[in-house]
Amino acid sequence: MSTKERAPLGFGDELESFDPAAWSKPKDKPANDKPKPSVAKEAAEASGFKSREPVKAQPKPEAPAPAPAPKQQRRRRTGRNVQFNIKTKQEAIEAFTAIADAQGWGFGEAFERATELLQREHGAEKR
Repeated sequence: MSTKERAPLGFGDELESFDPAAWSKPKDKPANDKPKPSVAKEAAEASGFKSREPVKAQPKPEAPAPAPAPKQQRRRRTGRNVQFNIKTKQEAIEAFTAIADAQGWGFGEAFERATELLQREHGAEKR
């Protein structure tokens, strides 16, 4: 520890007589002075305020929309372990899926057969 005293800053006497209550604002109202909801609603209506709260409407008895058919699980043990992601049009994906489903093939098998057909048709051109 140090044996040196701090140098006086020159305002010690003022701190002795400091009263924080003299500087604080007087509290006239309690902290929770919210108006009643009925009074607030009347004041809002009188000033032309339009509420953003949703209006509770009577539910319309409508027939529920038909649920989409659940997707068929396409999991098989095939030994294929390489993933190939492509972006294409929705119509092409639907056509590819329809062909694979009609033949009973998984996507991997359908892709391999499509590749074989393309090679037969166009040859295996290497660049």
